[in-house]
Amino acid sequence: MKEPQVTLELALEHGLTEDEFNKIIKRIGRIPTFTELGIVSVMWSEHASYKNSIKYLKTLPKDGQAILSKAGEENAGVVDIGDGLAVSFKIESHNHPSAVEPYHGAATGVGGILRDIFTMGARPVCALNSLRFGSLNDNNVKHLVKGVVEGIADYGNCFGVPTVGGEVYFDEAYKGNPLVNAMAVGILEHKNLMSAGAKGPGNYVVYVGSKTGRDGIHGATFASVELTEDSEEKRTAVQVGDPFMEKLLLEATLEVIEKGLVVGIQDMGAAGLTCSSSEMSAKSGTGIDLDVALVPQRESNMTAYEIMLSESQERMLLVVEPDKYLEVKEVFEKWDLDAEKVGIVTDDALLRVRFNGEIKAELPSNFLVLGGEAPVYDREYKKPAYLLATRNYNPEDTPILKDYNNMLKQLCSNPNIASKQAIFKQYDHMVQINTMIEPGGDAALIRVKNTQKGLAVSTDCNGRYCYLDAYEGTKGAVAEAARNVVCVGAKPVAITNCLNFGNPYKPEVYWNFVEAIKGMKDACEAFVTPVTGGNVSFYNENPVSAVYPTPTIGMLGIIDNIENAVTYDFKNEGDFIYLLGDNCNEIGGSEYQHILINKPMGLPPIVNLKTESILYNTMNLLTNQKLLQSAHDCSEGGLAICLMESCFNKQHLGCLINMDFKFRTDFELFGEAHSRIIVSIKKENIEKFETILKDNNQKYLRIGKVQSNRLKINNLIDLEIKDLRHIYYNSIKL
Repeated sequence: MKEPQVTLELALEHGLTEDEFNKIIKRIGRIPTFTELGIVSVMWSEHASYKNSIKYLKTLPKDGQAILSKAGEENAGVVDIGDGLAVSFKIESHNHPSAVEPYHGAATGVGGILRDIFTMGARPVCALNSLRFGSLNDNNVKHLVKGVVEGIADYGNCFGVPTVGGEVYFDEAYKGNPLVNAMAVGILEHKNLMSAGAKGPGNYVVYVGSKTGRDGIHGATFASVELTEDSEEKRTAVQVGDPFMEKLLLEATLEVIEKGLVVGIQDMGAAGLTCSSSEMSAKSGTGIDLDVALVPQRESNMTAYEIMLSESQERMLLVVEPDKYLEVKEVFEKWDLDAEKVGIVTDDALLRVRFNGEIKAELPSNFLVLGGEAPVYDREYKKPAYLLATRNYNPEDTPILKDYNNMLKQLCSNPNIASKQAIFKQYDHMVQINTMIEPGGDAALIRVKNTQKGLAVSTDCNGRYCYLDAYEGTKGAVAEAARNVVCVGAKPVAITNCLNFGNPYKPEVYWNFVEAIKGMKDACEAFVTPVTGGNVSFYNENPVSAVYPTPTIGMLGIIDNIENAVTYDFKNEGDFIYLLGDNCNEIGGSEYQHILINKPMGLPPIVNLKTESILYNTMNLLTNQKLLQSAHDCSEGGLAICLMESCFNKQHLGCLINMDFKFRTDFELFGEAHSRIIVSIKKENIEKFETILKDNNQKYLRIGKVQSNRLKINNLIDLEIKDLRHIYYNSIKL
């Protein structure tokens, strides 16, 4: 194939700006070759370079006593959990691919995040997801939901990792641009912790895994533009995954790591061979000389440009000492995988690409990468004009509610509150037999084999809150994620994030992004939960509008003794019910408000970081002393929904609540204030329980008792649990 002449017009078609094109020419002293243009365009795309976000990401707290791998240093963050063990975890987006090819887009999102985990030397122990769609009344949205869920289920189930939790939201803001964020968690021994560096000039660069095809070319660039009516034509930018091949790749990769045969390793994810080779060499200050004609290929007549930019799945790049290459090759061949020497580490700091005896590219590695010479921008930002209207809203203008029973039923059937069992029942959440708390609880809980430890994991974000106030909304996302792991008995230790926003070149969108980073920073510093890494996904908009600002938080918590774990459901008739926290006087962004006026207005719930921290510390004391029969976070739907969900238990227990209201009754029952957890305790533990609360300055209210069959709240709500259960578990149908 005759390569096209490289011009400014061609550079613009590749997503580069005129200034960036000129920067390339100035740096290398000539017009780039076609392959070089492709390499730089994907490496400088937002998806790979974070050029519009890295300035603010650097302000997030990354240090912590247990942190073994900080944000941006490796493929995924790593946290020490003691006894020579560590946890690797990360969350990333696959939004645009899932919008045009929901099945393959979601499946390869799962595959990619799993590879990030086992390149660290960790065996994946669970997967989670955070999903956002438009209304389920829309047939196209239903098509997207079914495709995404099937993609996640098939990949995770076939690979053999339990998909244990996450969240699913439905809102018109996501109609044209669904969000598909995938998270994975793995466990490793310290001695197997790997790096993505290409150390040692003279070492071999080894391609392993599946063969390379033309799927996914310019996938990173596709993820760095807005979706348009022409996006359907971008299907070739969506990769196709093979979970069975990934399972083989996992076993082979962990085997060569455990045998000490690998110097460095990196997943071929976004930008494929280009990204892995340039980042590995730049990290170590070395160069890599590739002969891409040696790359195993499944399609004929592929060019150097296509081989370098392909995002075919289930592939890794290894750096191996020459005398260990044959042993590495033997391991991968045992697992029916390719392992071919395709290059060598050099000392000239250049990424050099050869093809059939011709040099197709020769670029400084550091010139290409995030943290090197890749461009960094600080975009213009301004406060969104819509906030003038939302903040002029007076909650007291809300009509007085007359039928509380009917409202509770409406909330119970709301897709954002109702059971997601129609979705998560498609996931195998028990494979590996370490799942202690299944999907549907506050957080999932995974046993660490051969120890008493457990890993609590949760994903959280409320886009409506962030729309109303990106700073407070993001603080709230971190707080709710932490509360969820606290509710199952764990201590929050670190987060990963997936930051989903619209076009960063739009000042109002960028303002929300900057405010979200500030909120995350303040919350993580207050809770001592450093950020271990994650993903920024801009351009989540279509010709109509952008999605709500959605900074999804993936929280990791550690429980030292799995026997102290707590679930959300009431256990015994006669147990006393307490609200840890205070009365609520907020409805901004709530599901209750959405039912009434169909849009978020006012201010979202405000997080008092000191109050929240006291709650976490108190909960850890209570769970460690085994004083709690149940614990459940108050979030969507407020206090009434929290109580209702606690009544969905095996014993068919309800509750009798008598409480004093300080504010409007509907706000107190359906508002979604932070820093509140419903717990139940045995009568004989009341004195010890309340002493701990008082000693730790934890606000609380004793509000009722566990009883049989019915949910009764004052003289306002009186409903059969079986009726509510039927609504809750049957409202979402796919």
